[in-house]
Amino acid sequence: MDTTNSTLPANDADERRIRELVARSQEAQIDPDVLPALHTSNLVIVNLAGRRLFGRGAFASAMAEALSSPLKDIRTSLEVDDIRFTTPDVAIVSLTKTVHDERSEAEGSSELPSVGVMTYVLTRQGDDWRIALAQTTPVG
Repeated sequence: MDTTNSTLPANDADERRIRELVARSQEAQIDPDVLPALHTSNLVIVNLAGRRLFGRGAFASAMAEALSSPLKDIRTSLEVDDIRFTTPDVAIVSLTKTVHDERSEAEGSSELPSVGVMTYVLTRQGDDWRIALAQTTPVG
């Protein structure tokens, strides 16, 4: 069995664009107009709690609902651990996601872990990249 890494070599410009997309997604986490637009229209998201969403519309609705609740006080930070290109137009990005729960005690703190491993599957759209899949797995 061949265990050689079969991913394509990284293109510096694409890697830079992908890192910029990750930074934009982190900055836009409380902007329901910007964050969904960084994703493909047929995206799949699985959040830290295991909730799965299909499509940009479902994501935008869930995001609007969360931002009108105490969940609006939960922020996350993302650290890129690895970028691999499976084709010139598809990249798998491994991230570490840290959750910062800023809710008051009265609003209830989460039972979820504060750290998760996150995977993005990105697809090239024109000269830019979009998130087609975001999957977070709790660590802890």
